[in-house]
Amino acid sequence: MKIGFIGAGNMGRAIIDGWLKTKAVAPDELYIHSAHTASYEPYAKANGLHAVASNLDVVQAADVIVLAIKPDITLKVLKELKSAITAGKWVITMVSGIELADYEAAVGKLPILRIMPNVNVAIGDGMTALVGNASLTAEQYAAGQALFDAIGETSEISEKHFSTFSALAGSSPAYVYFFIDAMARAGVKHGLDKATATKIAAQATLGSAKMVLASDKIPFDLIDQVSSPGGTTVAGLLAMEEAGFMTSVVKGIDATIAKELGD
Repeated sequence: MKIGFIGAGNMGRAIIDGWLKTKAVAPDELYIHSAHTASYEPYAKANGLHAVASNLDVVQAADVIVLAIKPDITLKVLKELKSAITAGKWVITMVSGIELADYEAAVGKLPILRIMPNVNVAIGDGMTALVGNASLTAEQYAAGQALFDAIGETSEISEKHFSTFSALAGSSPAYVYFFIDAMARAGVKHGLDKATATKIAAQATLGSAKMVLASDKIPFDLIDQVSSPGGTTVAGLLAMEEAGFMTSVVKGIDATIAKELGD
């Protein structure tokens, strides 16, 4: 299966990097074009990809066309390419804010898989939301899901929840990095060097996330397992909650969703 990328920004490259890392897609099966020649051509050369001269060349070469461009130009670009997206070809879009109904109104009944990945796909540990339109076949959906299962986990969700997914999965790596950095700075405050403190905080966060996924317990039950009566963990949790930890996290997610929805 030949896959073509229209656009080669950070998220597009994260997906490609993940596929190459996991060997889910071979380099010579990937075709890319971007308006930023000085950026995408060296990237393609360094990774053994096909750098092509135009969006039309991408469509003509590929079986699957991935839209990784800005929302304000997406429908215009797709309209220009519609006639070249012949039978058997289909589209994956990671463009935020444009729903499947918008694509259908603009270009008709093209088979489209809408996705929302997060940046962790680059290391094969991503989280990707999926939803297909009525023109997408079951085989095409399964092929798309397999591509993203290869670089993390996937979840089929309704489009009405994409904004919430974007906050919980798309933006949250930044929030987790923020949490890890805050933990590390606390370690520095108490005498550790920053690199050591960061490693400790990051590994503890990674292991805790794996524990949540591996357990049939809710996170609060796992908290209880770590919290001895009258112990240090309880003291820390109460101090965090007094400072508004949970409220600040919920407010951050609320603000992210509101921005996504244009509120």
